[in-house]
Parts: sequence; structure tokens; C-alpha cells
Amino acid sequence: MRLTNEDIGSIKACAEKHFGANCVVRLFGSRVDDTRRGGDIDLHIEVEDDALATLSRKIDCLCDLEREIGERRVDLLLEGPSRKNGYIDAVARETGVQL
Repeated sequence: MRLTNEDIGSIKACAEKHFGANCVVRLFGSRVDDTRRGGDIDLHIEVEDDALATLSRKIDCLCDLEREIGERRVDLLLEGPSRKNGYIDAVARETGVQL
């Protein structure tokens, strides 16, 4: 996995702040593969309550994350009870690494 421990800590802290302590954070995509270079940070966050899976919370989380880890490309996908089991969610759960 191509993230520093500091990056992982910042990601988890931002996710918990905006989506609750019970959210599940996964890294997926090219950053999971140690043999690759570059690439954006693809995050999949699973929440228990749809009230937590809002666009405003997503934007706030991304802003906080940028302050913490710098200007890096981050894609953040939210999965809640009413938006569950989409194709990309399945890919993230199957190929991703829980942080």
C-alpha cells in the first residue's frame, strides 16, 4: 500500500470526524499496488446511516483532508444503507484494503 502511516492516520481521523466512529474506510485502486507509481488516492467509506452520507459532509471531509495531507488527488466514494452494492462499491470491498 502506497500511503505513509501519517497519511493513513489523517485519512482515518477525517473520516471519523465527518462520518462517525463506526465508518469503514478502504483504500482501493492503484495505491493498493506497491509495484505501481503515482495515481490518485481512491477511498471508499461505508457509513451506517444515510444522514451521514451527504455531499456536504463529503466536501468538508475532502477539504479537511487536503489541509492534512496536502494537495493530492483524492476520490472519495460514500456507501450508505440506501446506496449499497453498486458496482464500484463491490470493487472497493473486494480489492480494497481497510485502513
